[in-house]
Amino acid sequence: MSNSVDAEGDPIPTSAVLMASAKHIATRCRAENVAFLKCKKEDPNPEKCLEKGRQVTRCVLGLLKELQRRCTKEMDAYAGCMYYYTNEFELCRKEQKEFEKACPFD
Repeated sequence: MSNSVDAEGDPIPTSAVLMASAKHIATRCRAENVAFLKCKKEDPNPEKCLEKGRQVTRCVLGLLKELQRRCTKEMDAYAGCMYYYTNEFELCRKEQKEFEKACPFD
């Protein structure tokens, strides 16, 4: 995997990074995701839920920055493994364990 951060040092939310961070995202951004899904269910007009979608995006990007800052080596190793093995969790359990040990769920 080339680099998991951009020029400013912010994580690039590739599929591998998002898959590696999925449990953290589910825990930390649950309220924002539920609000967005509820909005989508109540109103089929996509325009009505744009702000809720932005809130989800802000939550996820903020979380990725925090994870990158707190456990850079473990996150990069896990996301790199997920990238190499095309997001196959089973092939990256060792890296997953180290990442979750270094950055436990809130």
